[in-house]
Amino acid sequence: MQQQEGRRPMTQPSASPVLRARDWLFRDRRTGAITVAQWPNLPLWLFFGLMLAAWLARGAEPAATWLSLAADVALGWWAIDELVRGVNPWRQLLGLATLIGLATLIALRSGG
Repeated sequence: MQQQEGRRPMTQPSASPVLRARDWLFRDRRTGAITVAQWPNLPLWLFFGLMLAAWLARGAEPAATWLSLAADVALGWWAIDELVRGVNPWRQLLGLATLIGLATLIALRSGG
């Protein structure tokens, strides 16, 4: 979760490369806090709810298929939002990795 450190400046240039890399990757550019994970926002809550509904509806086609598709859209929405508006490079990379994984999954499902 988000570590509350208040508004703390980036590590001094004389600090070790590991600390500078940590700051670059994980420090929120607005608040200065280290941010690795955050509470889910609307697209992630939708994704979790829709995946649960699709799992409960398994075997009841076409409802399960539509719920799964809607879950994919919600996850894609979250990933694009993180890629574009992520608070640090870690969150942006997480969005990019999720988009790549989702695209791969969709391609595998469609047989291509």
